[in-house]
Amino acid sequence: MSRPAELVHAVIKAYDVRGVVGEQIDAELVTDVGAAFARLVRAKDPATTRVVIGHDMRASSPELARAFGSGVTAQGLDVVHIGLASTDQLYFASGLLNCPGAMFTASHNPAQYNGIKMCFAGAKPVGQDTGLATIAAEVIDGVPDWQGSRGSTSDQDVLDDYATFLRSLVDLSGVRPLKVAVDAGNGMGGHTVPAVLGPLPLTIEPLYFELDGTFPNHEANPLDPKNLVDLQEFVRRTGADIGLAFDGDADRCFVVDERGEPVSPSAVTALVAERELAKEPGATIIHNLITSRAVPELVTERGGSPVRTRVGHSFIKQQMAQTGAIFGGEHSAHYYFRDFWGADSGMLAALHVLAALGEKDRPMSELTSTYGRYAASGEINSTVADAAGRTDAVLAAFADRAASVDRLDGVTVNLADGAWFNLRASNTEPLLRLNVEAATTAEVDGLVTEILNIVRA
Repeated sequence: MSRPAELVHAVIKAYDVRGVVGEQIDAELVTDVGAAFARLVRAKDPATTRVVIGHDMRASSPELARAFGSGVTAQGLDVVHIGLASTDQLYFASGLLNCPGAMFTASHNPAQYNGIKMCFAGAKPVGQDTGLATIAAEVIDGVPDWQGSRGSTSDQDVLDDYATFLRSLVDLSGVRPLKVAVDAGNGMGGHTVPAVLGPLPLTIEPLYFELDGTFPNHEANPLDPKNLVDLQEFVRRTGADIGLAFDGDADRCFVVDERGEPVSPSAVTALVAERELAKEPGATIIHNLITSRAVPELVTERGGSPVRTRVGHSFIKQQMAQTGAIFGGEHSAHYYFRDFWGADSGMLAALHVLAALGEKDRPMSELTSTYGRYAASGEINSTVADAAGRTDAVLAAFADRAASVDRLDGVTVNLADGAWFNLRASNTEPLLRLNVEAATTAEVDGLVTEILNIVRA
């Protein structure tokens, strides 16, 4: 059956499918998306015979996963259900089974939301230009029926294989004993952390490990500082050596040190990059344009080749594939690994951080101080009606101070004293996003105040 274009375009976005369950997303719509996805992957590779499906702990996820599978089997492809999974566990299954995959999750969004992250075989991303637009068009017009026989459905538990594979990529056998506080945020980290970290020489202090898609304690979005407060206090109270926080689908990992102070994702990117370059000297490292300048500096100092990209996982993954990069990192705590099919895994990043800490007899705060060369604002959002006009006004104000301006993603203005800022419009909301970095906090605060006075005028 055909569906309203306005509804379909509201939920099938640039990188995934996402919306409010019962209002924007229901089983019937998801069945059509599954059928269109089956047609897409078979057109890309006629040898495709199966699709792997996983889901998070949201109440609506099992039903929606089954509905998607029904759409896939109606198109003649088989379905392998892996059940409860983190997003990177689904990517692992896609790589292990060498087949396309679909993960049911709305990541860090509130409980009433759900969505689908889809990938081709080997965890290759499906984005707007690589398939989502095609899926949307077919769902709007009505997905054609398959004239052959229906596919079959089976179940396969890959959790232990996933955990074993990750541990094979990072050696923690010789690390000193560590006490690790982990806030799973009632998300899928409560499912994967025991499997991955349990067998290691670590004492895990669990916080909010109960799987609960209503998120009764706090939003499963550690990028928002208020959602790290419980972990920060927990680290101090338990005397942990380090704290880890995962988002709802556990594909992102945030770190706090033994004092309960947040470690910036840029510092984690630099730390992991250094470890990967020690393993493969001269390798390429990807970083997006709003990670700290400390990242490309350190990569260059260690003999690696830094490559700067736009913000967004599709751009990172594209550059990973094109350059053969060994690792990539984003300010949002997405970390990508060539040895993990170029996909992102917060758990794999966590293993690297734990290995780095466990190999040295010094606290986390001291270990990461090496990577914190500059002060940064973090991302600051402003609601604006005319993003282009406000951006032009900022550029005009800084015209006599800008050493250079580039437009790789929004505008990045490099100032003569080494400070820089990026201003870019959201793809989905009437927002301008500002990131500033400078030598000192005072300089950052001054630039933020000046820029926001223009943006919000």
